[in-house]
Amino acid sequence: MVNTESQPSNFTGNEATPAKITTVLGAGAWGSTLAAVAERSDHHVRLWSRRGETPLESVIQDAEILLSAISMKGVKPMIDRVKAIGIPESTIIVTATKGLDTETAYTPSRLWQEAFPDHPIVVLSGPNLAKEIQNNLPAATVMASEDEAAAEAAQEMFACETFRVYINADPIGTELGGTLKNVIAIASGVCDGLHLGTNAKAALLTRALPEMIRIGTTLGASSETFFGLSGLGDLLATCDSPLSRNYQVGYGLAQGKTLEEILEHLEGTAEGVNTTQVLVRLARKEQIPVPISAQVYRLLKGKSTPQQAVEALMARELKAEFDDLFDD
Repeated sequence: MVNTESQPSNFTGNEATPAKITTVLGAGAWGSTLAAVAERSDHHVRLWSRRGETPLESVIQDAEILLSAISMKGVKPMIDRVKAIGIPESTIIVTATKGLDTETAYTPSRLWQEAFPDHPIVVLSGPNLAKEIQNNLPAATVMASEDEAAAEAAQEMFACETFRVYINADPIGTELGGTLKNVIAIASGVCDGLHLGTNAKAALLTRALPEMIRIGTTLGASSETFFGLSGLGDLLATCDSPLSRNYQVGYGLAQGKTLEEILEHLEGTAEGVNTTQVLVRLARKEQIPVPISAQVYRLLKGKSTPQQAVEALMARELKAEFDDLFDD
């Protein structure tokens, strides 16, 4: 079994460490936030934006850590650009993107690993609402990698007095926890938008966790990981906060807005919309029961109303509570 969230950072606030170079790709809300966190840890940080004038080559050529915080649709093009330029053999690649590739259903870390097989890949994920971290509110996250030394290096690079970093050895589970909860966050927004109450919200999130575990374990993750910060922790934070873009999508749908209207006025990308499409296709292929995600899919496709989605979930076959933890 994977020992999830082991070895918290040893940051004390009094330790002097030599400045190291971190390059953050993506100057959106999340990338800018992570760059600021690394700066608080007294490291030299370069924040790169595709809209900026700084050449990509100049910011990645000597980076000790290369952190990708771009949207899912930009991951493949960015990988191609970085690969064409080349990076030092010692560079650690950290991915903070949450999503699934539309064509392959691969996670971002798998895409990076296939392109850079000789480089350690680290996944950053946790209950991390960017606006709260920007306001210096305390938060915790996970750096996950099969390469423990790489995870520890990334842990040290981003740990500071307001950002506690843990490590684990289950990158796929850590990544899927952060990815799958975006789908559930849409359902959570619908729940609150319809004013269904605390009981319904609690039931939704509790039943969502086994669904996430079924998907994750089928794809090679450890079930333990989903009870940690990148699973249950991120699920609770994202599904209970209007700061979440995916939550906003669900809330808007419950108010009768169209998906197009919601996305047009949304600040940033709601990755859960694309993830839902890919996830349902993957679940059908692998024969994984995903009742909540399936209803979100129908809702996003306009095949169901929020009220009909709730009714469909409530009318499902009666069963023992834990009969379907891994097989619904």
